[in-house]
Amino acid sequence: MAEVTVPFRAGHEGYASFRIPAVVATGARTLLAFCEGRVDSAADHGHIDIVLKRSTDGGRTWGPLRIAASNGTDLAGNPAPVVLDTGRVLLVHIRAAATATATEAAVLRGQVPDADGRRVWVQHSDDDGVTWSAPSEITAQVKKPGWRWYATTPGHALQLSTGRVLVPANHTLPPTGTDTGAEPRYNCGHCLLSDGRGESWYLGCLDENTDGYVNVNETTAAELPDGRVYFNTRNDSPSPGNRADARSEDGGRTLVEPFRPQAGLTAPVCQASVLQLRDPDLLLYSGPADPASRARMTIRASTDGGATWRPAFTADGLPAAYSDLVRVDADTVGLLYETGDFGAYETIAFRRVAVARLARAGAVPRTDVESHP
Repeated sequence: MAEVTVPFRAGHEGYASFRIPAVVATGARTLLAFCEGRVDSAADHGHIDIVLKRSTDGGRTWGPLRIAASNGTDLAGNPAPVVLDTGRVLLVHIRAAATATATEAAVLRGQVPDADGRRVWVQHSDDDGVTWSAPSEITAQVKKPGWRWYATTPGHALQLSTGRVLVPANHTLPPTGTDTGAEPRYNCGHCLLSDGRGESWYLGCLDENTDGYVNVNETTAAELPDGRVYFNTRNDSPSPGNRADARSEDGGRTLVEPFRPQAGLTAPVCQASVLQLRDPDLLLYSGPADPASRARMTIRASTDGGATWRPAFTADGLPAAYSDLVRVDADTVGLLYETGDFGAYETIAFRRVAVARLARAGAVPRTDVESHP
């Protein structure tokens, strides 16, 4: 049985709700579990801090709650942490006004001034997440004029084997005709890149397809063993299934081809996470597995770079939503995810799952795989 702890519980430690988990392991093997601490309600706007808890024993216990990023009584959210080869932890995130008029719906409709809208910031920690630098804004480097909604990940970002930092992200385009801008067809994807370990940033690949077939939303990424970058995204449009994927052969600068449906992943419309293991060579995906509801958190495995998938571990049949994956140690993968007995947003739990168990699932004969139609 996998070991389970609950680092965040709604209504505790000064926050009405905790959402949007992200987790990384530092060079010292300290786990940093991040999420949004929503002060007044579970709403996506308002007074929101990025909070974290640290674990020095592989997620079996957690230290006190800390605030990693705060925007006063405004919003700091969508944590996208990444541990660099220097040991520094970068935290890319979004800041916005907290007013009742700065809702997602209002931003999508272009009703929020750019100064109050979604802007991009970065901080860092050089002591394993104990303290954090002052924030630095990078909006002008990575957000094009006219883009409305903007969100990083959710989940962890990554540093490629070349040293480049890559942060998956999504945005919306202004509408045409009589559309309001809130239609899913205006959801688009991109990534942020840094070749200076977070000192400067630029835009990488873009997927701006408004045909209503695949529209990129919340995106996760992993570097495959051959150096390609694998992207997997939430798709809100009515194509086959609710997931889509794409690949890059130049470190995220461009896509080999636009995102296309990945019907081998049965899922509701929801965020998910991917993680590439190097030993064994296994690409993992975590997300709800019920086709229509946010429930049944499941890890799936791929041995062919995301072309086909098979179930490897199911937590339980309870409500579940957003998640993130981390390699805890040689024997263990960690799963940080939203769940609860009667709703998906009651807690953020952490599960330790044996790598050997996931590897056994990856060895199932090819006739048992879920794949592209």
